[in-house]
Amino acid sequence: MPSAGLSTRRAVQLTALLALTVFYAAQLAGALLPNVPVFIVASVAGLALDLYLTHQQPGLLALLGKVRFDVTTRQLLRDMLIVIGLVRIPDVPPDIERPLTLLLLAAYATHFLCQAVAQFVRRSRTLPILTRNIDASGLRLTIAPPRLLAKQPSRRLLRFSIPGTVGLMLSAALATEVWGIAGLGLSIALSLGGAVYLGTWMLPKKRHANEQQALDWLGRWLAAYKPTVGMYFSGGTTSAYQANMWLSTLAELGGNPVIVLRERFMVQKIEATDVPIICIPKVAHLMHLEHSTLKVMLHPANSGKTSQVLRIPTIKHAFINHGESDKLSSCNPYAKAYDEVWVAGPAARERYQLADIGVDDRDVVEVGRPQLSPIEPYAGPPQGAYTTVLYAPTWEGWTNDPGNTSVILAGENIVRALLADPGVRLLYKPHPMTGSVDPRAGAADARIQEMITEANAKRSGERPGADAAAELERRARELDELTTTAFRRGADEVERMMLQSTPEADRAERVAAATTAWEAANWASFPEWEHQIITGPRPAIYTCFNQSDLLISDVSSVVSDYLTSEKPYAVANTSGLSEEEFRAGFPTVRAAAILSPEAKEIPELLETVREPSKDGLSKARAELKVHLLGPSDPPSITRFNQAVVDLCEATVARNERVARRTSEIPGQRETEAQEAAEEAEMEAAANGGTTSDPEDADQVTA
Repeated sequence: MPSAGLSTRRAVQLTALLALTVFYAAQLAGALLPNVPVFIVASVAGLALDLYLTHQQPGLLALLGKVRFDVTTRQLLRDMLIVIGLVRIPDVPPDIERPLTLLLLAAYATHFLCQAVAQFVRRSRTLPILTRNIDASGLRLTIAPPRLLAKQPSRRLLRFSIPGTVGLMLSAALATEVWGIAGLGLSIALSLGGAVYLGTWMLPKKRHANEQQALDWLGRWLAAYKPTVGMYFSGGTTSAYQANMWLSTLAELGGNPVIVLRERFMVQKIEATDVPIICIPKVAHLMHLEHSTLKVMLHPANSGKTSQVLRIPTIKHAFINHGESDKLSSCNPYAKAYDEVWVAGPAARERYQLADIGVDDRDVVEVGRPQLSPIEPYAGPPQGAYTTVLYAPTWEGWTNDPGNTSVILAGENIVRALLADPGVRLLYKPHPMTGSVDPRAGAADARIQEMITEANAKRSGERPGADAAAELERRARELDELTTTAFRRGADEVERMMLQSTPEADRAERVAAATTAWEAANWASFPEWEHQIITGPRPAIYTCFNQSDLLISDVSSVVSDYLTSEKPYAVANTSGLSEEEFRAGFPTVRAAAILSPEAKEIPELLETVREPSKDGLSKARAELKVHLLGPSDPPSITRFNQAVVDLCEATVARNERVARRTSEIPGQRETEAQEAAEEAEMEAAANGGTTSDPEDADQVTA
């Protein structure tokens, strides 16, 4: 249970913090009394505990860092107490204190020297661009320096301090300076050697292209590849799915597609694809795209950095969104900043006009939803002993309106009613951001998962054999090998870029095949009666659609996508509106069964799923599918590709008009310079033939 795990982790952290305090107090007491055994044991135990915390309790270390009690401070305090102990212990000769103290200071000096070199090397290995699926050998990429030296100053300090601490303890116990000098000398040698070794990454043999060379390389690659259409994406760590859902569509487009990212971490968040990926973090470098052959940029999401690429006039921009629903966020006023808004069907077009946010109807293009092709059509009522129900609620949203998610007000009632029916198998797949805004949603989600776990414990029946589990393990291993690039732990972004610079022409197809095989093995590994909680990226939502006989969700894009199958679906009404107002206000629910927060409609809903003759909404679902997603002929991918071609042609026509106009009419900068020169001449005439300051005249003209 999550709460139990959290309590255990907090107990461990509190115990470790108490032990750290005790060891410092014992070390101080042993130094002042003095008591050599207590002093030595406390010093060594404190260092050992710090090593444990560094490897096993990063959360506690982060908390200590916030109060400025970080690793360096703790080690410095520990060493200061050791110096006090050397002064206070009577058997230690006074003449050895000074050299040992000086050596200890030298050890810290070499540590900070190594850290300075590490910082310099890390900065020098930060390229202005990152790529995937592109041959970047021209950038002279190299492997990263050891992780301990380059990225882990805390662990480096503690590990390199071990010889010094042990040596000082032996000097205190044996009353001789030899051990302290040897131990501190070894610590100094380790830090100094690390600094020298790190410095070799600054030599020409290990140093990659500088910023200007990298940008020049980017220009040459763009000129050689000649991209025509790109997908631009910027977002947080949990938003990558918004771009990933368009990868297969992008790969099927004609021309030369490219993916343009803005955040460095996002390069590894994009799933397997053969499409070249370029990450350009700085807006000044982004402007290099203006001089490329790119004609169209597709945008699956809005972000603060979207406005930066919209400044490029030689590219036309289309907003394709990452899903359509009746939520207000599906009609964001930001959409009017794009040249065109591409929607699935007539419903979204009407939605923009009703929202009255400034989007011209002539700029709205219906292209369907090409990524919905894996969804299987309705094949009749449940055939087995169980009716599979998919409950896929959305999250609470940034506005935190009551009607955004059903989890808080209705989720437990819905799940309780479903679990009460012995003929139901429940698939629970909450939105990954559930609880990120409202803690009540996270708490309700946890309770729902507990309910499902308890319900499974009360069920029994035959389970698939060991062969099914072995097959799932084999398929999972194959899929992981295809989707997870094996980077060594010390690899930085430059090394990862080097390893991913060779395009694999059929990798996306192999991943798709492996995913299909894994999904089949996954469903076969569970008994048909077992409820499932699905919180990870696998299995994907569309394969859950194919397994289900009924969807229960909220007002979200999940509903629109599910309508592709024309299977029965229900939407929870937690908005406070009446059913009539709810249906009128949200077109996507017009063919849905409406659930109240109490979910008392569940038994009747299940009956209509099992007996299609009682389902009075089948015709409405077929009509609403066309209204939401557009016609099935021509296929969505054909319409999408044609929209790309049309917008590319519009870009070419625009650029030709501008070029023609520029050649016929003097440029604005030239006109301003001419006007400034004329003003300078008039001023010179008024001053008797000379300007007041020749440099000022040059600056105005320039």
